[in-house]
Amino acid sequence: MTVDTHSSSNTPHLTLEARALTCIRGERQLFQNLNLTVTAGECLHVRGENGVGKTSLLRLLTGLSKPEVGEVLWNHQSVAKDPSTYHRELLFLGHRDALKEDLTALENLQLYAVLDDIHLPVDKALAALWHFGLRGRESLPVGCLSAGQKRRVLMARMLTRQAKLWILDEPFNTLDIHAVQDLQGLIAEHVEQGGLVVLTSHQAVDLPRVRVLDL
Repeated sequence: MTVDTHSSSNTPHLTLEARALTCIRGERQLFQNLNLTVTAGECLHVRGENGVGKTSLLRLLTGLSKPEVGEVLWNHQSVAKDPSTYHRELLFLGHRDALKEDLTALENLQLYAVLDDIHLPVDKALAALWHFGLRGRESLPVGCLSAGQKRRVLMARMLTRQAKLWILDEPFNTLDIHAVQDLQGLIAEHVEQGGLVVLTSHQAVDLPRVRVLDL
């Protein structure tokens, strides 16, 4: 199984590759001999029914899981050789929100900035939250927010996080139509600026330079 994409970006050296990946969960083989290449200015949409291995593939691409066979490379180097450097270039949003429920939306962004080792002034953090419709809710504990509003906090993190590679697991879940449009616009801007995106979604996506991998 192979998907190859090609970019005319000004930063073609940025490349994510998977070579001959085999993934086994329990006694079940989810996929084998899977190859893909995504370069700067591209988006890969991973599709498939529940249970075929979409989330497992993303975890392999992030380095959170190890393949039974094969390897993942970032800029032609195995991600296992220097995971800290790779993770500085990576933004991974999993299926769960991964927010601290007792902290406010603003405090969550500030905590992520510390963990990501980036400088995030308060005014920029607030601007990102307001950009995604959270004005007036920035000081509320995240536990008081709806599922869609929590996703908007994560969208604000995407806006403020300085990462070239975005790996997103079902990012459109729980979002209303306006938030879906906002998120698609954010992803499109990232791609147009030379970023790389790999995402899973059961929904159709309206994005530039998107290719599809059906598992």
